[in-house]
Amino acid sequence: MTSTTQAATADREMDFDKRSFLSGVDLPVFLISGGALVLFAVMALYDLELVSSWVNDAFAFSTHLFGAYWQLLLLCTFFIGLALAFSRTGKVVMGGTDTPVISTFQWTSIIMCTLLAGGGVFWAAAEPMAHFLSPPPIYAAQGIEAGTAQAAYGALAQSFMHWGFLAWAILGSLTGIIFMYLHYEKGLPLKPRTLLYPVFGDRVMKGPLGAIVDACCVLAVVAGTVGPIGFLGLQVSFGLEFLFGIPDNYITQACVLFGLILVYTLSAVSGVTRGIQILSRTNVFLAVALMAFILLAGPTGFIIDGFLQSFGLYLNKFIPMATFRDDTGWLDWWTVFFWGWFLGYGPLMAMFVARISRGRTIRQMITLISLVAPVITCFWFTIVGGAGISFELANPGVISEPFSGFNLPAALMATTSELPLGFIVSILFLILTVIFVATTGDSMTYAVSMVMTGTDHPQTSVRVFWGVMMGVTAAILISIGSGGISALQSFIVVTAVPVSLVLLPSLWVAPQIARQMAREQGL
Repeated sequence: MTSTTQAATADREMDFDKRSFLSGVDLPVFLISGGALVLFAVMALYDLELVSSWVNDAFAFSTHLFGAYWQLLLLCTFFIGLALAFSRTGKVVMGGTDTPVISTFQWTSIIMCTLLAGGGVFWAAAEPMAHFLSPPPIYAAQGIEAGTAQAAYGALAQSFMHWGFLAWAILGSLTGIIFMYLHYEKGLPLKPRTLLYPVFGDRVMKGPLGAIVDACCVLAVVAGTVGPIGFLGLQVSFGLEFLFGIPDNYITQACVLFGLILVYTLSAVSGVTRGIQILSRTNVFLAVALMAFILLAGPTGFIIDGFLQSFGLYLNKFIPMATFRDDTGWLDWWTVFFWGWFLGYGPLMAMFVARISRGRTIRQMITLISLVAPVITCFWFTIVGGAGISFELANPGVISEPFSGFNLPAALMATTSELPLGFIVSILFLILTVIFVATTGDSMTYAVSMVMTGTDHPQTSVRVFWGVMMGVTAAILISIGSGGISALQSFIVVTAVPVSLVLLPSLWVAPQIARQMAREQGL
């Protein structure tokens, strides 16, 4: 993107920023989504046990009725996306322009950082270790014992399933095509309800159904973002005590959250061409540097062997792992939980992907989202989680003892402490986690604001409101202990139920639109 184009885009955003807060804001969506989030926080403050009980019952209901459906939805989304990318429709240029709006490096950086998010740091250390210490049922049934090299490969492969091809595909492959066409070429608003326009027509665009759809999608993504923001406060506070002896208390957690709110809100206000790009670029450089350091200074041989064997196992067991239903108790708290989390992000992530992917072909977008990014994510999990497993194999208890009780930040800190220059590396990982969550916070603040206004240039006041609201909600929930955030994490899965129904038509609508665009472009 040239400096002239960036300046023009920035000027356009400033013009939109001159509007008042309520100018163009969809009040029903704003009141339903914002009101539900405030009600959840207030109820949690009033009686956390009651709220947790309600949420857990709803969680069990959701996973029981929708778990298998979610597994099939993600599988179909992935394979249909690949079919569109590598057929004649792959050459279709999207977004109403032949020139990409941002450079390939910036585009890749923003997508990687936004979709991987802060969970990709702490979960990268914790999830492989959890499966290593307690092999998933599909591997335990084969007689694989915990704490062995075979358990290590299975642990990484299971982590790849949760954070790999299927998770990425649902976040913008088919739905990104729909938004690109209906918003940029047909003029429909950039809102989740637009995904249902090919099915319901104007009824969903103007009636109460549309407001309910938008509100459900906003609530799901806000809940999914507030959770990581709150966990970041807990995790960084733990890391500061671990490294510097700063008390791990609410004051420290609140200070971390205040700094994070300031960073991602300013980034969202500055827009896609400024703050969001800067944070993403910084994130990528730091992540690559840490990956290179661990690969060279850490257990290099185990990381390389572990990636090759685990990725091969992942491909070999791809369908069995993706369709596993034998142990629903384990499944609900692992695979289905992650699927619900990612599904909740689906519509708004797709809106953000559409916003930054104009001028790209279907093949470019789906290849990056559904293939390249997942492979990079799997390698990242091998770098961080594989290093921890290697240290645990060499010295049993060095990682597993701090990790006992499913202490996610302890797994990361224990792993980084075993590396050369462990103190410095641990600090850099904390910084990386903050930036990761900030990139998710700013992009989701921007996306929620787009839903509220229906434009890809929402005014500053709306961005500030949602950025601050998500951070304050996280602060309220952690003030009552980690149980508040844990209840919200389960609530995320509940909110994914209506969102998953909104995503269903994309399975046939996206191919229809892709073929229509191919005909229009003479392909």
